[in-house]
Amino acid sequence: MGQRTGLVFDPAFGLHDTGAGHPESPQRLEALIQGLEAAGLRQRCRAIPARPATDAELLRCHSRRYLQTVQRDIAYGREQLSTGDTPLGDHSEEVARLAAGGLLAAVEAVLAGQVANAFAAVRPPGHHAEPERGMGFCLFNNVAIAARHAQEALGIGRVLIVDWDVHHGNGTQAIFWNDPSVLYFSVHQWPLYPGTGAASQRGGGPGEGFTINCPLPPGSGRAAVLGALRDQLLPAAEAFQPELVLVSAGFDGALGDPLGDFLLLDVDFGELTRLVRGIAERHAGGRLVSVLEGGYDLAGLARSAAAHVAALLEPPERPELLEPST
Repeated sequence: MGQRTGLVFDPAFGLHDTGAGHPESPQRLEALIQGLEAAGLRQRCRAIPARPATDAELLRCHSRRYLQTVQRDIAYGREQLSTGDTPLGDHSEEVARLAAGGLLAAVEAVLAGQVANAFAAVRPPGHHAEPERGMGFCLFNNVAIAARHAQEALGIGRVLIVDWDVHHGNGTQAIFWNDPSVLYFSVHQWPLYPGTGAASQRGGGPGEGFTINCPLPPGSGRAAVLGALRDQLLPAAEAFQPELVLVSAGFDGALGDPLGDFLLLDVDFGELTRLVRGIAERHAGGRLVSVLEGGYDLAGLARSAAAHVAALLEPPERPELLEPST
């Protein structure tokens, strides 16, 4: 296949102005892309152009009233979204649509066989955005919108979402709470913003058991995080048999990140990627798409994302991590 990993990036992502000193800054993507280029990784990826998500695509996960709220808040010149702690600028809606649509383009490319897997380096992040509420730096829930697009437009049935951001993805959990066609797995720090993600939160109704939360204490590192994936994600994925794997790839679990207290190193993100790739190889024909969530130490973000992309570029294999540990 040649260039087997797709990469979504657009300089327009920098137009979402979060204000001086905000951790979710345009400099995040600048550092990330420079890190990929310095490691010789960007050149090995196939560029996937981003496109704006349409109203119909956003409405699969968000209410029309919420879309109108975003537009109204920006039109009124609000510096912060009225539903939560997400900064706004003049171009925030168009950039957020481009972020969501960029991930959709990556999913389309993977499912069409143009690339084997892909990483969407987009901002603003998405996993805190609920159907009627943006919060936590997020406007639209990129990964949830991508899962619904795969199901409703591209013929995919079962979708696995793996979220290793240091913060729990409350929005993704809320969107799929009652849905047995999406398995949501999150490993995250507890206690920490946004306060959701207890192990007892397992989904509701027909979706009960299809939400798996692995809260870990501050100071957790490689052994605890990888152990959660081996012990809980692998057997759940074996039972679920996903047809597509999506990753909310937050890198704020890295050692030294200002918004988290995990101790992960860049090599650990490579191992996380290989483990999740193993699930995709085993069950989903290798079809895996990841999207940037958090990561606020610029140097740490650049190194961790480079390790992630390097692992995506490796030849496919069936690693020993596929088997749950005993």
